[in-house]
Formats: sequence, C-alpha cells, structure tokens
Amino acid sequence: MAVIGGAGFEFEASEGNFGDLPDGWGYREAAGVAVDANDAVYVYNRDEHPVIVFDKNGKFLRSWGEGVFGTPHGIATGPDETIFCIDAGDHTVRKFSNDGKLLMTLGTPNKPAERLSGKPFRNPTHVAVDWSTGEFYVSDGYSNASVHKYDPDGNHLLSWGQSGTGPGEFNTVHNVATDKDGLVYIADRENHRVQVFASDGRYITQWGNLAMASCIDIERTGDEIVYVGEFFAGIRENPAGMGNWTGQRLGPRVTILDKGGNILTRVGDMPVGEAAGQFIAPHGIAVDSHGDVYVAEVSYSVLGGALEPPREVKTIQKLVRRR
Repeated sequence: MAVIGGAGFEFEASEGNFGDLPDGWGYREAAGVAVDANDAVYVYNRDEHPVIVFDKNGKFLRSWGEGVFGTPHGIATGPDETIFCIDAGDHTVRKFSNDGKLLMTLGTPNKPAERLSGKPFRNPTHVAVDWSTGEFYVSDGYSNASVHKYDPDGNHLLSWGQSGTGPGEFNTVHNVATDKDGLVYIADRENHRVQVFASDGRYITQWGNLAMASCIDIERTGDEIVYVGEFFAGIRENPAGMGNWTGQRLGPRVTILDKGGNILTRVGDMPVGEAAGQFIAPHGIAVDSHGDVYVAEVSYSVLGGALEPPREVKTIQKLVRRR
C-alpha cells in the first residue's frame, strides 16, 4: 500500500488489480472504466469477458459482451442505468442496459467513414452522456478529429473539430466528459491539453501544462472536481540508449483540477512501473460518489506485451480517497 497525492486529495493505492475475478479469468488490459449511479464499477477490457461489473468493494456481480466487440475502447454510464460502449475496431457506438441487453447501435460495423472526413465514425474513442438531458457526445479521434453530438434517441445533432493544434482543433481527441452546466471537456491527447466547449460546440477555453491527457472524468457531486489521467509524455529508451524515460513529473499520473482549470494536486510523479503508487498507461478514469478513483490502463500494450515472456500486468486500480 502506498499513499499518493496531496492538498486534501490523498489516496491509498495498492499493487494489484481491483476486483475479485472468477477463477481463470483475466483482463489482459482494461481499456475503460465507468461507475453508475449506484457505484457499480464497469471494467471494459480486452479479454474474453469484455464488460465485467463489480460492486465498489470489488465483489464480482456479472459480465456480458462476450463475442460482441472487436477493440474495446471507451465506456460510459447514463442516467437511466444504460451503458455506452465504444468499439474503436469496428467503428461503432453501442448502448446497452446494465445487464448487457443491446438497445441501440450507431455506425455500421466495419464500414467506417473516410479518414479525417469529420463524419461519424472512424476509430472512435469515447462517449459522455449529459445526465440532465440524455444527450451524448462521441469523441471520434484516432483517424478522425471530431466530436459528434446526439439526442437521447441517437439522432445526430451536430459535429465539430478538425485536425490541428489551434483552439477547437484536435490531435487525437481521445476522451470526453460533461458537467452539470452542460459543458463538454475533451482530452486532446497528443496536443497535451484539455479543451472546454459549450454544448453547441463553441470553444470556451483550454487547459495546458499537462502530459498526454488521455482520459477525463468529473465528479457528479459537490464541486465537480475534474480528474485527468495522463500517459507518459517523455522519450522512451531507443537503441542508442537516449531518452528520459526515468524522468519524474512527466506522467503517467492523474492530475486533479477544479472547473476553472486550476491544478489542485497531481497523483503520482514516478516513471512507468508496477509498484503501488505507480501508473503504466492511464486510458480510462472514473470517480464514484465517495471520491474514490478507478484508473484503467492499457498496460499490456505499453508494457506487458514487451516483457520476456509477455505477461498481464496491473491494468485496473482503485485509488481510495483518505478522509
């Protein structure tokens, strides 16, 4: 156990994965995580059981989605106990009941839009639901540079964004969140920032001084604190031995901000590692009603698959808020 964070945001972190899996099960890697209104935790992973549901203490509740998804990526919960799953591999957004019944599919599986066309979808990444209206936003970011807005019935309302580094432009629009005021927050990963928009796509502001801002979530209670998970933003070791992969304060980490973009604290300042208090590759993040934070990491892609022999490494951790 390690204690990380500061400024009133201290967390207990452990070495192992969150969740008591049934015997013989694994995650391979967790691409996303979401928490519903009852604090049930949905781990969206790339093994045989893609959606695994736990209670807040890690007790296994159920699983679903077997054989459905190509490349699990982002997951989000809605206000009516619905679950949205992004499949970056087959270019779809699917809406389910919380026990896995398919309710809606957006996009035609394996028939993507043209690359960087601005049309949905080309390797989409994440989805966020406005709990007050039921409208939802899809970040379409690996081979596109757009955000798409839909009404609760899945009717397309508008899209915005283009490739670039300027305001309202994206370089891997990787994750999306909404707040109680209807604002839309985009983790613009390779631009190392979060951008904030009105619900009509109008640019408002941006937050810099981040590493690779990969995932974002906002508390639904209290002051709506913002949590941003960040990849390592330095230079990995190359054949010549050059790089700053041992550097600190470059990520991977979690940055905690208020809604004005002011940094309250940063959680984790060490390089990539498996020890308690370290991160590998934060890819999805969710905060529950107690202020506990769940971090899903694509750790097999970044670390485990390159080990000799390859092995599954820590991929979903719970940071328990100290009171």
